[in-house]
Parts: sequence; structure tokens; C-alpha cells
Amino acid sequence: MTVTAKPTTGYAPVDGTDVYWESRGAEGTPLIVVHGGYGLTTMFGDVLDLLARQRQVVAIELRGHGHTRDIPGPFTWEGLGDDIAGVAAHLGFGQADLLGWSLGGSAALRCAIQHPALVRKLVVVSAPCRRDAWFPEILAAFDQMSSATLFDQLRQSPMYAEWVKVAPDPDAFPTLIDKTGELLRRPYDWSDEVRQLAIPVLLAYGDADSISPAQASAFFALLGGGQRDGGWDGSLAPAARLAILPGMTHYDIGASPRLAAAVAGFL
Repeated sequence: MTVTAKPTTGYAPVDGTDVYWESRGAEGTPLIVVHGGYGLTTMFGDVLDLLARQRQVVAIELRGHGHTRDIPGPFTWEGLGDDIAGVAAHLGFGQADLLGWSLGGSAALRCAIQHPALVRKLVVVSAPCRRDAWFPEILAAFDQMSSATLFDQLRQSPMYAEWVKVAPDPDAFPTLIDKTGELLRRPYDWSDEVRQLAIPVLLAYGDADSISPAQASAFFALLGGGQRDGGWDGSLAPAARLAILPGMTHYDIGASPRLAAAVAGFL
């Protein structure tokens, strides 16, 4: 099929805000894609169009990000997971696949945990299932994340320039920084809930990511991966998959055609 260059766009009313979405493609089980912290749908580069060659791809922008207006109150992982499910319900998806990168990966994981009947397959990109799996220097950065320390730096970035073009409240970026910092400082360990997931999961990381390959393997093990030989015919391989992409970091993996290829093969 031919993918149109310009996606269909709209807003889904969810929990007091209108969550922005854009849709490409028209076939198969829909894939809902969720950006990383401070990001927009555009942070995936050509990956959305690559994936939409074979399926409908719906990219969303979480509350306070891009086109989506924020609402009062703190960010929570549980709330972001429910927001994703709310978009799926608004669009009439009885079931969907999910892909989330970094902050969006954690939100997508929470959605799968909280709404198991909705999610057919899950792709978590560059996100752990417990806070202490991040490298120590990343945790230290989370501990210092606030508008007082970061706004002057981030306002010079291309990311901020893209955000301010579409944000319904262009002055809200400092609040986004503060709320994101508060969220990333919140302790969490979802290992027990991950063990209960009954759906196929792809975990994807760069080999120079903010989470080590060892921690990625530990997450994979919770899903039944890496426990035994898969058998000469693959019959003993787990439903979960682990992709460590060479030459990729936490900051460029989501826009990589190599990620698109791994995801397409999994879905």
C-alpha cells in the first residue's frame, strides 16, 4: 500500500484534556506509538512511515507534550498508561499493539499492565521496569531535573523549538520540566507485574543506552527470556524478544530504521 505523506490528525478527550493523535496507514492491528520525555510525534523521524507500510500507526502526544494541553496535578505512570488506553477507546480500538520510547516506554508498559485486554503486543524501547535499572549518572540527572536547572539549556534546543510551535500554552514548558522531574524521581519496581504479563513483548535498547545490556537482560528474564536454548527449530523460544541494536544510544534509537525493522518483524 501507499502511505500518504500527511497523516490524519485529531484529539481524543481523556481525563480532562484532549490528547493529540495522528494516524498513518490503514491495515492490520493498529499500533499506538508514544514518544519520549519532552518529545513530539516527530521525534520518531521516518520510523512511523516505515511501520505504516504494513499497518495503521497512531502516534500520540501525552498530556503537556506538544499539541496536548496539560491538566492540573502531577504526572503519574499509572495516569499516563490510562491516557493511552483512553485514546484507544476513543478511536474504537478493541485491541491494539503498543510501542513506547523512554518515558513513553514506561507509560506503554503501565498501559499493558493496567489494561491487559486492550494490548495484543508490546514494544518497550529504552525503558526499564524499575527505577534503579538506569545508570547511576542518569538517576543523578533525574534527581536534579527542574525548570530552574534545565530550562535555560533546553530552550536553546531544536526539541524546544518544535514544541513551542504547536503547544497550546507556549509558556508551559517550565512546568513540563518540573512535572517530568517529579515523575522520574518517583521510586518504582514493576517486576512482579511484568512477570504476570501474558502478551508477547519486544524489549529494544541501544548498546550504548541509558540502561545497560545487563539490566535489559534482567528485564527480559522476567518475561521468560534467556532461560534456555530455543531448540533447533525455535519451538522452545520465548514469546518475548530482546533487541540490542549496535551503535545506538538512548537518544537516537527511536528514529532508527533498524528499530523499525525489528518492530515490524516482531509485530
